[in-house]
Amino acid sequence: MASVSTDADSPAADNAAGFVLPTTMISRFLDAILDRIGHVASWIWFTLVLVIIFQVILRYAFNQGSIMLEEVQWHMYAIGFMIGLSYAIVHDRHVRIDIVYERFPPLAKAWVDFLGIALLLLPFLIFVFYNAFPFVESSYESNEVSIAPDGLPYRWAIKSFIIIGFGMMILAAFSRWTRAFGYIIGWRAEPPGPAAAPANPNDTIPHDHDGEFA
Repeated sequence: MASVSTDADSPAADNAAGFVLPTTMISRFLDAILDRIGHVASWIWFTLVLVIIFQVILRYAFNQGSIMLEEVQWHMYAIGFMIGLSYAIVHDRHVRIDIVYERFPPLAKAWVDFLGIALLLLPFLIFVFYNAFPFVESSYESNEVSIAPDGLPYRWAIKSFIIIGFGMMILAAFSRWTRAFGYIIGWRAEPPGPAAAPANPNDTIPHDHDGEFA
């Protein structure tokens, strides 16, 4: 079990050591899956750069354009973006508009995360996830294709990443919700060893089994 440090709840300690949520059994399981998917999907950006370079060479060296390659770029960007959002939530790298949050003590931050995820983020994600199914189903049943000449077929395939992306974000948000809950009930992120550096807000998870949450 993770230890509870009393001085870790002060703003001074938060600013010095950083606010780090403890992991839970659920978060370790979900984060490991999402992290692996995120790492694999990151190669899509490298591939996208190659496609862009190839299209530029075709256009300026051979005076040939390709609508299909343009749509491939749009689709790859959409896929990378949708999958990358869950990775950003796991590693807390999403954009925050912090006006007062950074001034809160650690426990208040945990409560903001806990309530914000439960009352705002998860309901929104679930709403979009649920309503994306008929959107994709309609595209599949009509065999929707690109309206552009020589565009890509199977438009439902790219639209299905709305379901995949928001499904992954639901898992990532729930994972972070359990971590915020763990902090609220007294679990704290522990360094992996006695000589380890203090908690760092830029660390990328594991903390060697901070807490247990069955």
